[in-house]
Amino acid sequence: MITLKSKREIELMDRAGTVVALVHKRLKEVIVPGITTKEIDQICEEVIRENGCTPSFKGLYGFPGSVCTSINEVLVHGIPDNRVLKDGDIISVDVGACYKGYHGDSAWTYAVGTVNEEAQRLMQITEEALYKGLEMVKPGNRVGDISNAIQTYVESNGYSTPIEYTGHGIGKKVHEDPYVPNVGKAHSMELLKAGMCLAIEPMVFTGKPHCVTMKDGWGVHARDKSLAAHYEHTVAITEEGYKILTKED
Repeated sequence: MITLKSKREIELMDRAGTVVALVHKRLKEVIVPGITTKEIDQICEEVIRENGCTPSFKGLYGFPGSVCTSINEVLVHGIPDNRVLKDGDIISVDVGACYKGYHGDSAWTYAVGTVNEEAQRLMQITEEALYKGLEMVKPGNRVGDISNAIQTYVESNGYSTPIEYTGHGIGKKVHEDPYVPNVGKAHSMELLKAGMCLAIEPMVFTGKPHCVTMKDGWGVHARDKSLAAHYEHTVAITEEGYKILTKED
């Protein structure tokens, strides 16, 4: 069931989203060759708690970390551990924060040191795909308009996006209705209305879109081990369009 959020609820989500943005701001400073994903996880949790929130993902469905840290070919749900990042890696960090029972959720992909042209282009196209999707967020459009905009842009640049992993509604729960696929037909699926809050998140492979779950039961990568990137913002739909909640005010 899709729930429309009140002005007060969106204000609480905006605060949670601002804290998520503060985490990403900190990540830009600390993600360098030599840091471990466990250290990244600890830093993220510290920033979240220091700003009056709790990590949305810690314990969610049994997930052991505070954030998801997905390196190179890993698309989503990477578990923080003692792996050391090296020059040339890329890492997607998915961050969720909860403030007074309401969530903000944003993922970003970071270059570790100096990365090659393939990685740079993948990151650029995936981030641009996020904003192509956001252009479709306004009352009267449908979820499929977001999906189609993302898919069209990703595929026009020679990349792919898996159908199994999607964006989603968000609010009191991290994952709410509706699902927001990155593949779909324009003018299809649920009608967008003011008060809906969505986490829109293109997940993109340089290769084919077929996914495999890793042995730890969490991480997901392409079957062909191609490079992956992931970008996400939480937005509230307004009468005029949308407001990004996961950025600094």
